[in-house]
Amino acid sequence: MLTTLIYQSQSEAEFSDLDLINLTIAACKKNKAIQVTGILLFNGSEFFQVLEGEEEVIDLLFCHISEDQRHTDVVELMRDYSAYRRFSDIGMTFFDLRIADKNTLVDEIHQLDHVQNHHLHDDKIFRLIKRFIAQGAWHRPSCGLKSAQWEMVSKKESRQDRLWQTEKGVLYTFALQPIVEPMSGRIASFEALIRDAKGRSPGAIFSAIPSDSLYAFDLQTKAIALELAGKILRDDEKIAINLLPGSLHTIPNAVAQLTAQISQANLRPEQVIIELLETEVITNTVDFHKILKDIRAAGIGLAVDDFGSGYSRMSFLSKIQPDEIKIDRSLIQDIHKMGGQQSVVVAIVRYCQDMGINLVAEGVEKLEEWCWLQSIGVNLYQGFLFARPCVDGIGEIQWPVKKHHI
Repeated sequence: MLTTLIYQSQSEAEFSDLDLINLTIAACKKNKAIQVTGILLFNGSEFFQVLEGEEEVIDLLFCHISEDQRHTDVVELMRDYSAYRRFSDIGMTFFDLRIADKNTLVDEIHQLDHVQNHHLHDDKIFRLIKRFIAQGAWHRPSCGLKSAQWEMVSKKESRQDRLWQTEKGVLYTFALQPIVEPMSGRIASFEALIRDAKGRSPGAIFSAIPSDSLYAFDLQTKAIALELAGKILRDDEKIAINLLPGSLHTIPNAVAQLTAQISQANLRPEQVIIELLETEVITNTVDFHKILKDIRAAGIGLAVDDFGSGYSRMSFLSKIQPDEIKIDRSLIQDIHKMGGQQSVVVAIVRYCQDMGINLVAEGVEKLEEWCWLQSIGVNLYQGFLFARPCVDGIGEIQWPVKKHHI
């Protein structure tokens, strides 16, 4: 299938005019052999390239390009499919933005478009080309946040308290996973994740509960999580508990019951955050607004979990004004490589900054993901890069440290 791929990257080497000529000649020869069309732009420090060809060929070529040590921060901006090639010349056409007339360059590139009479000049590919010509690469990580400059250093947090309770005839407890602020070395909060004696995940546990008792089970087991938090948490730390919206609007006086559980655990309401899944909240907007006032009046915090995994609506967020938003792993995974994900997350970051909402990146597993997210203003993180959930308490936490400080 004919595929168009666009990427941007940062130059890691000094390129003389001769270097660029040789680079273009080599790329042109290779692209012709594999029937790939290439448009390459260079502004002195950044590359921007459009590639067209069969999908399998493009995938292999891009893999090779990504491993080329002459550039770094290779970010895929667009991948699309087409019934025709936009550019007629097989090989590689190079444009040096340092010497090109930027006022006429887009028209010059458009002349290479052999189907120019069949679509408009504002085709998405040309919009991306125009943006690079005008602004250079976007969403660049700062120099001090290159993953090669950092490593993870372990620190053990020996805070545990054996706590198993019987609910519906089965032993349950909770595993705590920290949410950390790496640059300050601070633990901001913990998420409580239910576990049974078999070590099953929350999804497996809840799927085995009969539907007519699901909400009661959900609310009642949170007393276990809160009791554990009361034994483990420091005064300035918080505990986040996941609750189904149905548990709050179906069970009479659910918020009052939750407040009583918090008091019995010797916690303050402001130390507790209720996490609601984005997809569940959106499908229950009417019922949710009925309990929102009770949650606020009780002094309990509110977070939208897995944001970006469902039908995200910024207008919905503006109405409920959560204290915290947790970005779903699907938007975080390999974000340092994916331009589309980057643009979405940048928009979320800006919204949260404008509205005073705490933003947590969930499922962070790679140093490269953390470096990119930290560079755009994300300060709070949860994921295996930092710590895994620990049953009955807090286990080992990994912190990023600059290598030359060790």
